Amino acid sequence: MNSIIDINAAEPQAREIVLITGISGSGKSIALHALEDAGFYCVDNLPPELLREFLHMEQQRKARRVAIAVDVRSAGSLPQLLPLLDQLTAEGMLVRSVFLDASSDTLLRRFSETRRLHPLSREATQAQDEHRALLDAIELERELLSELREVSTVVDTSQLRPAQLRAWLRDLVQVTGTQLTLVFESFAFKHGVPLDADYVFDVRMLPNPHYIRELRPQTGRDDAVADYLGAQPEVGEMLSQIETFLARWLPAFEDDQRSYLTVAIGCTGGQHRSVYLVEMLARRFASRVVTLVRHRELDARD
Repeated sequence: MNSIIDINAAEPQAREIVLITGISGSGKSIALHALEDAGFYCVDNLPPELLREFLHMEQQRKARRVAIAVDVRSAGSLPQLLPLLDQLTAEGMLVRSVFLDASSDTLLRRFSETRRLHPLSREATQAQDEHRALLDAIELERELLSELREVSTVVDTSQLRPAQLRAWLRDLVQVTGTQLTLVFESFAFKHGVPLDADYVFDVRMLPNPHYIRELRPQTGRDDAVADYLGAQPEVGEMLSQIETFLARWLPAFEDDQRSYLTVAIGCTGGQHRSVYLVEMLARRFASRVVTLVRHRELDARD
């Protein structure tokens, strides 16, 4: 399961606003339901120009945790949204923007399976076939939402089951305060690199426990695998170098007022080496910064 290490676990005092946005088909409805279950008052597809009026109304109702889904259907109003979020932050509100994304191939498959119409499909009527029209609509949507993506915490849902997405969203909103949160994520290269990664480290060249029969069914969280990898000089060197790099640049990210920094560690299957390194790095940074752990492939089994 995912885990959070929070060195500032006090109950937040500021009003909390979570903005859920992203590419159509990436799971915004699932995310909004997860936040509703976590105690947020949720509204879907609220036009940005109504956001301040809505928040004023909810303040009178004493609602402190609000989640709002905004998508490309409000494209004409999106230029107003970023300045408004900055204003709300300046007024003392805790504003989190979460952008859900997925690979184009994944989105094409999801729309095909559900037979849903993409909200921008009419913009792509000049395309030669249905597949091309849908792909054009997805690319147009990426362009329209690109600025919002830049200022948001990105969650790649390409490989996530609905239960994983719900768990990851709950983890994100449990982290309190406005300080930088360091996210460590293990993954399998054979299933693709996470779109939400700020840094990616490839550890496939390290000794692989997969080739040791008794270690093969275990994971990087098991003591036997951890003991084996911990005894390999190359693993220790890689761990030390990643730690040194992150420790050097974390202050710069904090000064840049980043909310989240996602560090993805990848191996072949996302089971042994990447999992071990993520667990070790999270332990080493836990006393310095709020740290969140994800295991993309392992979490999918739970």
